[in-house]
Amino acid sequence: MAATITRETIKIEKENGITWLIMNRPEKRNAMSPTLHREMEAAIDELATDPETLVLVITGAGAAFCAGQDIALTFRGRESASPADIRRNRQASAQWRWDKLNTFPKPTIAMVNGFCFGGAFTQVCACDYAIAADDAIFGLSEVNWGILPGGIVSWNVVQVMNYRDALYYATSGDTFDGRKATQMGVVNFSYPLDALREETIKMAKKLMEKSPAAVRYTKEAIRAVRFMNAPQAEDYLNAKSDALKYVDKENGRQEGMRQFLDEKSYRPGLGHFKRKQK
Repeated sequence: MAATITRETIKIEKENGITWLIMNRPEKRNAMSPTLHREMEAAIDELATDPETLVLVITGAGAAFCAGQDIALTFRGRESASPADIRRNRQASAQWRWDKLNTFPKPTIAMVNGFCFGGAFTQVCACDYAIAADDAIFGLSEVNWGILPGGIVSWNVVQVMNYRDALYYATSGDTFDGRKATQMGVVNFSYPLDALREETIKMAKKLMEKSPAAVRYTKEAIRAVRFMNAPQAEDYLNAKSDALKYVDKENGRQEGMRQFLDEKSYRPGLGHFKRKQK
C-alpha cells in the first residue's frame, strides 16, 4: 500500500521501493518558490538514508513537470526579503537541484510529465536518468525575459546537449518536445503520456534488480571520469573497483560469477543477472 506525505509545496509517495518526490504547485505549473526549494532540500536529505527508498523519482503534479523559477516570488520577492533569506533561498535552490541530487546515493529518475522550462533543466540533468512524455514541452525561455540561463543551467545543458543545440535553444527560446529531447540526449526515452508512469516503474524495477552498491559506484564513476584524462581515469576506476569489493554487502561480483560460470543462468545479451534474494 502506498504511503503519502504532503507538505506545503511537495508530496512524497512511497510504494514497493520507489519513492515519488513530487513538486506540488500545479496551479503554477510547479514553478519553484523559495518554500519549494527548502522543502525539496529537506526531503532529499531525509530520503538519502531512508531504507524504504531504493529508487527516487522526481516529477511534477498535474500537467507540468516544472515551469522553472517562480518569477514573482524568486525575483521580485527579493526586494522585500532580508539578505539572510535571499542567501538561504539561493543556497537551497542550488543544493537540492544539483549538489544533493547529483550525489544522491540511490538511482534517480526525472519523470518529465509535461512543461519543463528554464531552471527545471538542472534537476533533470542532475538525475541519473530521465524519461519524458512524447508531448512534454521543454524550453530555455530566459532570453525572452532579457536574461540568460543562470545558476548552472547553461552548464547543465551543455553536459547533455551538443554545443549547437544548446546554443540554438538557449538563444532562440524555441521549445522542443519529448521526442526531440530523446534525439538530443536530454532524456533517455520518451513515451506516450498514458504509459509514462508504467515505463518509469519498469526502469526503477530493472535498477532494483542490480546490486545497490554496484549501481551506486558505477554511476559515481561515470560522472567522475567525464572530466578526467585517461591516466587519471584509470587510477580512479581501479581504486573505485577495489573499494566496491569492501562495501558490497551482497557480494554481487561473486554472485554474478556464480550465475555465469556455475548456473549458466546469466548470459550477457541473452539473460539477465538476477539479484540474490534475501
